[in-house]
Amino acid sequence: MFLVNNFRVELKETIEESKRKFLKKYNLKEKDIYSFELAKKSIDARDKNDIFYVESFYIKGNEKVILNNHKLRKNLKEISEEEIEERLPFANLTSQYRPIVIGSGPSGLFAAYYLAKQGLKPLLFERGKDVDHRIQDIEQFFKKQELNLESNVQFGEGGAGTFSDGKLMTSSNDKQIRVLLNEFVDFGAPKEILTLNHPHVGSDNLRKVVKNMRFKIMNLGGEIYFEHKLVDFNYNDANSITISIENNGNMKSFVTNDLILALGHSARDTFEMLYQHNVHIEQKSFAMGVRIEHLQSFVNEFQYGKFKEDLPAAEYKFVEHLDNNRHVYSFCMCPGGEIMASSSEFLGNVTNGMSYYKRDSKFANSALLVNVETSDFESSHPLAGIYFQQKYERLAYSLTKSYHLGVQTVVDFLSDKTSTALPYKSNCQMPLKMVNLNECLPYFITNSLKEGIMKIDRKVNGFINNALLYGIESRSSSPIRIVRDSSYQSISHQNIYPIGEGAGYSGGITTSALDGIRVARKICEKYKEVL
Repeated sequence: MFLVNNFRVELKETIEESKRKFLKKYNLKEKDIYSFELAKKSIDARDKNDIFYVESFYIKGNEKVILNNHKLRKNLKEISEEEIEERLPFANLTSQYRPIVIGSGPSGLFAAYYLAKQGLKPLLFERGKDVDHRIQDIEQFFKKQELNLESNVQFGEGGAGTFSDGKLMTSSNDKQIRVLLNEFVDFGAPKEILTLNHPHVGSDNLRKVVKNMRFKIMNLGGEIYFEHKLVDFNYNDANSITISIENNGNMKSFVTNDLILALGHSARDTFEMLYQHNVHIEQKSFAMGVRIEHLQSFVNEFQYGKFKEDLPAAEYKFVEHLDNNRHVYSFCMCPGGEIMASSSEFLGNVTNGMSYYKRDSKFANSALLVNVETSDFESSHPLAGIYFQQKYERLAYSLTKSYHLGVQTVVDFLSDKTSTALPYKSNCQMPLKMVNLNECLPYFITNSLKEGIMKIDRKVNGFINNALLYGIESRSSSPIRIVRDSSYQSISHQNIYPIGEGAGYSGGITTSALDGIRVARKICEKYKEVL
């Protein structure tokens, strides 16, 4: 089998038409190519007057004819079918005690899944609820503003990523990405993620994926417990650890040789507990800002122009470097999405965004963030970044005096005044209150946002007009790192493995899942020399 790269395809061109064009371009006959299958697809919109797809194809055919075609060989790569359909391997390992995973976000789920496939029958503990009951709690939060501290947009089966756009793209070149995407499809993600250059699963499909992962882990001998929260741990000897788990007021103890901490970036009370145990934690820079929303039709217009009706909901990505040595950038852009109220603590307001797979709402939103350096924190305490986040989340709450999200037009934000009217009705499920978001963010962030927004508007005319800001976006990444060594263990605590976004080692679903697999593989090496 061969992979053909960089083939231009017109917007409404079918796969059959592409094949005919391919045969003509390389002077091939129909009998020379047995199969012609889409491998990867992306939009080239650099020239708004000439937008097209760039596609790659898997082909099978007469190898002698294909390899002797010198024009074709320039864009040709020979691959095996095993590379395309590769999955995580199975084995039959054993250990003295079962590995324990804390947290069911992407890193925790994939760590548990890998361990289960290797025969180690992990125990996974999640402080939140299973995804179905979690949805009920989130809906109650939106309707009545009744916040469940353990079951919300941040905590519960699938982690914070379950209520997102489900983006799976990454800048990583890890060979396991193809494996990971195949596993996602097996768990119920749309098969299109294998071919899209910017694959996304959608929040609706993610809910099915995490449930199917749960069932598979259990079928492989693993166990998963919801509403079970890690509250303490102690060493029995150099190798074994006893953990204390709280479940509805009752305490339970479990022993393990391998404790994986897949905590997520909002598990602040657990970070405090780890700090009290002298687990080595360092400050880490992060980013904070607001979420901006436009009509999706506007984004389609400036991205695609006259081709806007022929293409899916448009995305964008901006990075603006400022005179004050800060930078403003878009993050977690959700085409055809909605704004999410994402609080997980009393008296604190947090916002985020999500999309369903079809991305078919009338609105597009994205975080607009400013880098926050450790020098901006108010102390040298390892958890000072968390305290920084909490301070401004509470200020955001104080503006609305509720969990209602603060909203402001971009024009009013730039003028530093509270909005009195909004240009359209948002689809945000949480009630909104018009505020001045300048009052709940530090000056260096608001000043940077204003400069960055003005610079973007000079590139995209109308970016400022008819756009709304929601605040605040404070959980884009973890402000701490639980430092680990080359074996992925905490440098201060043997047999404790901090992984994923909360521990400071990934950003997003794909890199978190890859980190979970990577660490699980390292644990398996203790029980088998060669995997």
